[in-house]
Amino acid sequence: MSDDALPEADAEPGLPHPRHVHTLFGHADAEEAAASAIRSGRMHHAWMITGPKGVGKATLAWRMARRLLGVKPEPSAPLAHQAGDPVNQRIEALSHPDLLLVRRPYDEQRKRLKGEITIEEARRIPAFFSRRAAEGGWRVAIIDSADEMNRNAANGLLKSLEEPPERGILILVVTSPGRLPTTVRSRCRRLHLRAEPQLACANWLETTHSVPAEEATLLADLAKGAPGRALAFHTSGLAGMQRDLAAAITPSGRIDQNAAERLISKATGTDSHQARAVLFDMMAGESARRARQAAGSGQAVPAGQWADTSRRITSLAREAETLYLDPRQSLLAAFSLLEDAARQPAG
Repeated sequence: MSDDALPEADAEPGLPHPRHVHTLFGHADAEEAAASAIRSGRMHHAWMITGPKGVGKATLAWRMARRLLGVKPEPSAPLAHQAGDPVNQRIEALSHPDLLLVRRPYDEQRKRLKGEITIEEARRIPAFFSRRAAEGGWRVAIIDSADEMNRNAANGLLKSLEEPPERGILILVVTSPGRLPTTVRSRCRRLHLRAEPQLACANWLETTHSVPAEEATLLADLAKGAPGRALAFHTSGLAGMQRDLAAAITPSGRIDQNAAERLISKATGTDSHQARAVLFDMMAGESARRARQAAGSGQAVPAGQWADTSRRITSLAREAETLYLDPRQSLLAAFSLLEDAARQPAG
């Protein structure tokens, strides 16, 4: 498989990689904060961009990188750029000498992406910053997603954080900051991105991507207003999975095995990695929804049970990815967790 054909760990299947995205939906305050720091010339050496999956973290990181590396600005937004600028074209081709992208590597032996960012990948960062800037300006390293680093990789990052390189900027894209050591988090300036209101997200899907209104509303709800996540659900044709999941859980709390098998088949077939990730997300999300519903009704015990189920399904999904567990057995285990929580007495 050629390098051009390899899957990219930091891109949603069916969507362009964030380095090819030229608009940012929302986050005007965060963008202005980054732009102001760049204009001042006194940039903090490490930035952590946090927020839910699909909210625009990587898109903002690449906008920062373009401005730092000299892509010509465009006046529509603080970090807007001219897509046709030759510098931008080199950035998109990952051929700019003062740019480094660190992400989960491809496992040639297993023919799939590795489940975590390894120490070997992290070691590329101090090596990159040890060299002089080829074009005399800033050097920029992006880690996406930094919370996918294993413990050794995160510890290996500390040298670059503790000894800031001259005119070197490290940008960490992070979905789950708690997975990173405190020593890493404390050395970064944080920009936290929040999802726009779901109505705004639905309107964006309709007007920008011609998604029918009813589906746009459902997608925005599933993605909790995160535009990239909602668009990924749309392009992957996975919007109906939520309805199928709801139908798989009977009023008595039992799992409809036929409905569950249909969902599992969809999530374990050829090229089904995203469907599997979405199904795990939806099961964890359904558990969290039921936890909130129970808490709102004053049912503390069921609320705690459902909240614990949500956490356990999230952990199971992560282990299935990083430890290469059997996808079918992992999903069956998640359905068992749902059934156990649904059948627990309220007292």
